[in-house]
Amino acid sequence: MFALLKMVACGLVLALNTVGCFSLMMPFALAKLVLPFAPVRRVTDRVLAALAELWIGINNLWIRAANPARWQVSGLEGLSPRHWYLVTCNHQSWVDILVMQRVFNRRIPLLKFFLKYELIYVPVIGLAWWALDFPFMRRSSGGASARQDLRAAKAACEKFRRMPTAVMNFAEGTRFTPEKHAEQASPYRHLLVPKYGGMATALQTLHDQLDSVLDVTIAYPDGVPSFSDALAGRLGRVIVHVERRPVPGAPSRAGARNAMQEWLDGLWREKDARLDTWLGTGPTASPADPAVEPHQKP
Repeated sequence: MFALLKMVACGLVLALNTVGCFSLMMPFALAKLVLPFAPVRRVTDRVLAALAELWIGINNLWIRAANPARWQVSGLEGLSPRHWYLVTCNHQSWVDILVMQRVFNRRIPLLKFFLKYELIYVPVIGLAWWALDFPFMRRSSGGASARQDLRAAKAACEKFRRMPTAVMNFAEGTRFTPEKHAEQASPYRHLLVPKYGGMATALQTLHDQLDSVLDVTIAYPDGVPSFSDALAGRLGRVIVHVERRPVPGAPSRAGARNAMQEWLDGLWREKDARLDTWLGTGPTASPADPAVEPHQKP
């Protein structure tokens, strides 16, 4: 019963927060739509990003209040909201997004995710995502549609040149499940096979502006939670490690693309070994290194 009350209370706070913050976004989103001029966009982009960070900050308050388990976070030193970043992470649950927003809010620029094109039609939120310049992808299988997708993604990434941005890409392309893991015959114990497509698009467009790649690993030692678990206070322990890495070369040629896939596979091997250690499943597994949640404003 207590978990149900928590879920209702947190769900109500989330709903009110979403309606309130996104309602404040609408005038600026409409101004951006009907007045597509650079001076107007500079103002609207900054206001919209600030409102999105406010929305995340309020979410962080209810997440912390409902889920008292201490988070273990490391690798945040030297980050800045005034730099450009390419961010990649393993993907297990929609909770991953809440975790990264809580860890990175106001430490780096607002995270911009590659989204399925159909999400643009979600009431209110779809317009907000559009106004925030989130890239919408149709994820076509090939041919002319795939080339159109690539052009659309590059156009979206070009917009990120206007102000510091953190481009987020789940390289696995989907959430990890045992069924998907078996279907892929993945060589990793805890991960699906990574794909460089989304990262390659961002690198080709923003390579000269990117400060670094943020390689994020998330683990849930008490079990992978669902969104309802976060609402009900059943999130459990969360471990997050951020590895700041140099920006690889832009994959504009076949050889460079192969090199990038090898680079990404190397990241995934390290990530898999790290998860072995944290989850106690590897041959030399040991408890996670001690770390503390960063103290910051929500």
